[in-house]
Amino acid sequence: MSESLTSAGAARAVALGVLLLTPRLLTAQAPAAELGPQVAAVTLAETPGFLASRTGKAVVVRLKVPHRVVSTSAITGGVSTTLRALVNHQSLEPSSHTSRSKHIVALGRDGFHEEVARDLGFDPRDVAIIGTAASMNHLSWRHAEHRGLRVDAFVTGGVETNATRAGDPARWFEGETGAQRVPDAGTINTILLVNQPLAVGADVRAAVTMVEAKSAALAELGVPSRQSTHLATGTGTDQFVVATPLDLTRRALTDPGAHFKLGDLIGRAVREATLEALRWQNGLDAAATRAVGRILGRFGLSEDALFARLETALDEESRDLLARNRSSLTMEPRLAAAAFAYASVLDRLQYGSLPEPLANETLRDQAATAAVSLSGAPERWAEFWRSIPDARDDRLAPFVVGVALGWESRWAPRPESPARPQVAPDRRP
Repeated sequence: MSESLTSAGAARAVALGVLLLTPRLLTAQAPAAELGPQVAAVTLAETPGFLASRTGKAVVVRLKVPHRVVSTSAITGGVSTTLRALVNHQSLEPSSHTSRSKHIVALGRDGFHEEVARDLGFDPRDVAIIGTAASMNHLSWRHAEHRGLRVDAFVTGGVETNATRAGDPARWFEGETGAQRVPDAGTINTILLVNQPLAVGADVRAAVTMVEAKSAALAELGVPSRQSTHLATGTGTDQFVVATPLDLTRRALTDPGAHFKLGDLIGRAVREATLEALRWQNGLDAAATRAVGRILGRFGLSEDALFARLETALDEESRDLLARNRSSLTMEPRLAAAAFAYASVLDRLQYGSLPEPLANETLRDQAATAAVSLSGAPERWAEFWRSIPDARDDRLAPFVVGVALGWESRWAPRPESPARPQVAPDRRP
């Protein structure tokens, strides 16, 4: 969430605002009074089973019929059959929102849940709330249908500072005294609704398919982990709600996995909604992900780091020209292709797919291709390869030198190519 909140109070605010604490399973309770939102709302989608609307800093899904809900809501989370609404709520701004952080900490977990619920006109017992720093104006909604089966996915997301891969080193520890150390933040929140009942356990399996679809979207965008050199599978604070109708008159579906159409619909809706949400929140789309600094940043070669190293690698004239034309390098599609290849080799080396003794040669291969991509001189590939240093002490050095060679050669006079021999046309009958 916040990139600069470092105090203990702010740590608690992040935990409360994003509702990170372990959800607890509520037992059945007496029906609460029908309150419903009392604030201005804009309808986003409506089906026989729910009404979704945006109200200021919240997206509210009102359930028109009873549903079984599985969620990560800190207060009403776990499994519940008594909820009447599902809420995705922007708890504070993404960075340095100190006053709001203090307010959340002062209220505590239960108090904050109650405040959000009552502000929206609901009894706190009737609503599942998941929190985020993402704007609700960046929400994406996708639905998919097949032969009467329908799924709807409502997603907000941010991955710029908190993306991580499952198994990366954790930066939070929760013990007897609570959570310690504040991570950078960002959150992907997903509300998923299915219009047919699911068998017990199948709704949890639907959540697995939903998470896989979210991770597929991140893979498609090449989102890097902020905790390691790996690609991200999510963020450290992702949350979800899965809601399915309680209808004993209809057959409960049993398999929302990828081999069945329900899993297909869930996967498509969630993946597309996640991609759209990240485009609005972080400006991430397919074209933006080709930036060289984004491709290699997880290995330590961000755009700023690349240009800092090019300062010493380029001659003065080339350096001045590059300073005035940064995007000609950073967004060059052929160089991006070489950077993707370089990153892939680095990945395969760290995963053991390629022999370690070949690291030097294989990285120089890709670096020479980077030089060709910028210079437009494929006939000089071998020359570039010989000029590129080995990677034994610095695995990024070959790429930096390859970029420098390519840029310096971009506008250099080209030697005349030997004339191609003319081949007489075949005039045989």
